[in-house]
Amino acid sequence: MAETAQAVAAGGSSPVRGGSVAWAGQPGFPPATIFPFAPPERIGIRNLYEFQALMYRPLYWLGRDGKPEVDPDLSLAEPPEWDADGRTVTVRLKPWKWSNGEPICADNVMFWVNMMVVKGSRYGKYAPGYFPDNLISYEKIAQDTVRFVFDRAYSRVWVMMNQLSLITPMPKAWDRTADDVGANASADLADVPAVYDYLVAQNGEWTSEDNEFRTQWPASPVWSVVNGPWRLASFSLDGECSFVPNEHYSGPNKPYLDEFRQVPVPSEDDLFTQLKAGPHGPDRIQVGFLPFGLADSLVQGGSNPLAEHYRLVPQDVYCVRYMPINFANSAAAGHIIRQAYFRQALQSCLDQDSAIRDIFHGYAHRTDGPIPSLHGEPVPAAGPDIPWPFDVERARALLSDNGWDVSTTPALCLRPGSGAGCAGEGIEAGTPLSFNIRYVKGKPALLQLLQQLQVDAAKAGIELRLEPVYGSVLVSEDHTEDGEGHVRWQMSSWNGGWVFYGHPTGELLFKTGAGSNWAEYSDPKADELIERTVLSEDPSAMADYYAYLAEQVPAIWTPGFPLRLLEIAKNLRGVEPINPYGMINPENWYYVENTASDTMSDTTVDAR
Repeated sequence: MAETAQAVAAGGSSPVRGGSVAWAGQPGFPPATIFPFAPPERIGIRNLYEFQALMYRPLYWLGRDGKPEVDPDLSLAEPPEWDADGRTVTVRLKPWKWSNGEPICADNVMFWVNMMVVKGSRYGKYAPGYFPDNLISYEKIAQDTVRFVFDRAYSRVWVMMNQLSLITPMPKAWDRTADDVGANASADLADVPAVYDYLVAQNGEWTSEDNEFRTQWPASPVWSVVNGPWRLASFSLDGECSFVPNEHYSGPNKPYLDEFRQVPVPSEDDLFTQLKAGPHGPDRIQVGFLPFGLADSLVQGGSNPLAEHYRLVPQDVYCVRYMPINFANSAAAGHIIRQAYFRQALQSCLDQDSAIRDIFHGYAHRTDGPIPSLHGEPVPAAGPDIPWPFDVERARALLSDNGWDVSTTPALCLRPGSGAGCAGEGIEAGTPLSFNIRYVKGKPALLQLLQQLQVDAAKAGIELRLEPVYGSVLVSEDHTEDGEGHVRWQMSSWNGGWVFYGHPTGELLFKTGAGSNWAEYSDPKADELIERTVLSEDPSAMADYYAYLAEQVPAIWTPGFPLRLLEIAKNLRGVEPINPYGMINPENWYYVENTASDTMSDTTVDAR
């Protein structure tokens, strides 16, 4: 493995086969679903990229040597072949196998696409009008080959990175309606609903935090059929899980480690305490992260407070950070949120620059629109101007000019209605400008950011009430309708945003009806601009899309920061370079015999 050889040459140490690595999970977000056809309420890095993808590989693997491109070596298929019409693409699978010995074949691809055709609305990465709706036809033309014909010529970069990469081939072992009843969903759409229901039942209740099925996943005859370098060995109800190498893995880079463990932590405070104890010994962490908001002495370029045993590596990924606001809220809050002037006023109350300096210690950058920055570099599509910089007086003026009395907090509606200078349709006289923000607990930096926003928004007349919620519960509840068919949350922050797996177009986030547009933002002009970004590789398409959504504020943009400030045990190699899409490859990780300040005495056999 070239990466290993380079790292060994640089470090002057030899790789050691074996050992175990414990990876610290994000507080409140243990893995929660194993079925890759994950619904909107379970879409997220912790399920897709850090858990499922270890076992079930996507058709095309994104991220190569730290660069935002397709990795042909790790992909299940050869690069797609295009016909001259620009609409027809042929995909040929490599001669790799599932762990049960069956070939990864065209039927496995058809199985997934058929499920998207029938059950797309229950897939978190489905966007109406795009894959598979934008296919005129798709067919198996050989045992290892599938042909897709699109309805028009799209950007080829977008098709490969945002459409074909959605496909996670599923094995024949999953094509059944009961434990002992096979089906043919790869060829017959009529079989899909019953097969889908069976697989969901084997996953267990999507949003139940006490889903007992999780503990049965490792022994399941369904989920134990894998094609990635790892298979699941154990899973406890609290989300702690362990993986062991898939001895039948066909791809490159067979694991060095004997075991890869994912360990839940109650809070970032607890994690910091664990990391200070070092990586060697029972129940220790070899790959954790330095919590923002706790390491007050940390400044960019300064010392790592855990440097005795760990090296600090920012996990920079293509992530646009924002706080969703619920356009579908049926009460007064929803009517207010649907007013652009209000969203612009609230955005003007967020002091990103101070947060970058004081909360994130320089390991962050501004987010002012829907396209992310990598490593804090300028976004090519963004212009030089910041549409809504921190300016409380501007926020007050926006609200006052649109019918609000900002002399008190919360401000009160003085001029109801939809006319010029009025608050907007559905907003009644005397309505207070007061909102509830649900946020994931256990994240000190997030709490500091929201408390800062709370104070500054109050100066403009906006009252924000903060409610901490366990992360996994927050996300599932905010996707769940009440008995009257309403989703009643107002504002929500899971300390994240969206990590792009592909070209950073907006069809999954801000297009009307998209699976991950769970705040239900809808704007015909935004839809048109998104359409241009997927049809054309002209930079002006992305620039126009960015400019409009930056101005409209479909969500509250928050500072961009690394997914984690990884703290990696000094004698562990292969974690770098960081995948810009959030994927992890523990099969590349290995221990070395010694380093300048650490030895392998505690980790040669078992690094826990």
